[in-house]
Formats: sequence, C-alpha cells, structure tokens
Amino acid sequence: MFGRLRARLSRDIGIDLGTANTLVYVKDKGLIINEPSVVAVNTRTDQIVAVGSDAQKMLGKTPAHIVATKPLVDGVISDFEVTEKMLKYFIDRVHRESFALAPRPRVVIGIPLDVTEVERKAVEDAALSAGAREVFLIEEPMAAALGARLPVRDASGQLIVDIGGGTTEVAVISLGGVVMSKSMRVAGDELTEAIIHYAREHFNLLIGERTAEEVKMKIGSATNLNEPLEMSIRGRDLMSGLPREVIINDSEVRESISRILKMMVENIRNTIENTPPELVADIYERGLILTGGGALLKNLDKLFSQELSISVQVIDDPLTAVVRGTGVILEDLQATKDLLLPSTQIK
Repeated sequence: MFGRLRARLSRDIGIDLGTANTLVYVKDKGLIINEPSVVAVNTRTDQIVAVGSDAQKMLGKTPAHIVATKPLVDGVISDFEVTEKMLKYFIDRVHRESFALAPRPRVVIGIPLDVTEVERKAVEDAALSAGAREVFLIEEPMAAALGARLPVRDASGQLIVDIGGGTTEVAVISLGGVVMSKSMRVAGDELTEAIIHYAREHFNLLIGERTAEEVKMKIGSATNLNEPLEMSIRGRDLMSGLPREVIINDSEVRESISRILKMMVENIRNTIENTPPELVADIYERGLILTGGGALLKNLDKLFSQELSISVQVIDDPLTAVVRGTGVILEDLQATKDLLLPSTQIK
C-alpha cells in the first residue's frame, strides 16, 4: 500500500541522458531541467558538491579532493556510481515541490543506437538505483523523430540525423522502426577538440574546453558566412608558459572542424546508399531532418544539402528533440510501448 502511495505521488519523467547535457521532461509539466552532464564529487566525504551548470564552472579549477567529471562518454555510462548520483539528484529535484518523500517515478530514457546489452543494462540499473520504479529505453533517433512530430508509423522513409555531444546518430525510420542506421562516436565534443588542437598547432596556445566550446558556438560555421566573424581567446602560451590572448576568425574555425564535418557527411551518404530504393525515393521527397545540439552549428544544413543533394531541415529547438520525444512516450505509454527497446531486467 505504501509503495502504491509513493508511486501515485511520483511524477513520471523522461530523460535525455546526453554526453554534454542532461534534459528532464516531466509528464503534464514539460521540460523543466536542462543542465550540463557534469558532477563534482568530494572524494574525502564521497558527497556530491555540485551538479550541472555549477559543476561545469568547476571543470579544470578544482582542488585535489574535489573531482569534477563527465560520467558519460560517447553517450554511454563510463562512471556508474556518479551517473546514479546525478540521476538521483535530478529525480529528487523534480519531486522537491511534491509530497513524495521517496519518489518512485516511471522513467523513459533515450540512448544511442549501437549500445550493447551491457551498456543498456547499466543505464537501467543506474536509473533503478537512483529511485525509478520502472525504466523504459528508447533509441535516440526514434525519440528525436517523435519530438519533431514526424509520422514514424507511416510506410514512408524518414531520414533523421541527431548530432549530440558524444555521438551522431543517422537513422532511416519507417513503420515504427529503424530500417537502416549508423552511429558515429564523432559529434560535438570532437568539434570542440578540433578547435583546441588547432589553437595549439597554429597559435602555440593551450586553451580549455569551455573556451573552445564558446568559440564553436559564437563563430563556428560549416560554410562561408555572409559577414566574417572573429573573437579573442585566452590561454597559456606553450613557448613561454605565460597567459596570452589571440584573435581567431570564422575561417580558421571552419578549417579546424572541416575534417570532422566530412566524416559526418560520408557516414550519412553511406547510410543512404545502403537504404532500400523505395525508402530512398521518400527521403529525396521529404529530405533530411537535423536534430540535436550539433544542429545549431551555423550553416550545417547548407553543407549537408550541398554535399548530399537533398533538402535539409533543422527542426525548431533541436537540442530538446529527444527529451520531447520521451515526453510523447510518457503521455501514452500503452499506445507507444511498441516503439521502446525490450528491457534487460530479468522478470
């Protein structure tokens, strides 16, 4: 009886457990949490110091006894205990205003396409240990398609490219399933790394991840811009070891990330080449749908359209597409259960 009461007071939630950001959707309330997937832990007391934005500010600035880490790498759990603590923090935060002392919500989580059964089980176990009553998993491209309100059950091909922080997912969806797919461990984080590498090679300047991320967001682009952009970056001079500032422009950033973008284009092209002809005809007619935080890179849709000779559309608010898709699942779990992955838990 007590368990049923806790379940009734709990709010069902959908989670986009991303390498860069974790987003949380609450049934009947919408998106309420969008925080970086970063956790700061005090190793002396084993207590969480900060989660999300507060923890991200600590990256590269902590004393020896405080470790600020990203517990997810390439979309999968690399540190089980820290991920569990992060999920528990978000679940408790969702229920802070309710009367549930020990919330037991049902949780829908988006995961990458090519994760192994062991990796899937790790996600389920982490969520259950964090307080979930039931855990449902859905492939991220399927969730993104639902979030974009695409007709996923129709007998027609939908080409989705979801560019996250750790993975780029390419999927052709038809009749409620993924017909052809490709998952690359090349995404937003690799673009950021490419900018760090470029600054080191061309300016002899060592910059941090946050600085490179800012450069990517402010002046990064996939094709030439109408108006040139530039910004100053500060870091450590590798020759003198002292602080230094240099100016970087959009063409230099474009040069630094061009190799990564070419890899993305090639993988999308390979996926289309291996897709059944009838579905390719649908893709030519409907075009490519771009979702995920990486879709926000300036002119990325233009580059893909030029290289693939199909129309490309970036959906509204691409960053939240996956978590909005988990919300669609939550609104009617019975009607959408066929779109979910089978559970790894022993019944």
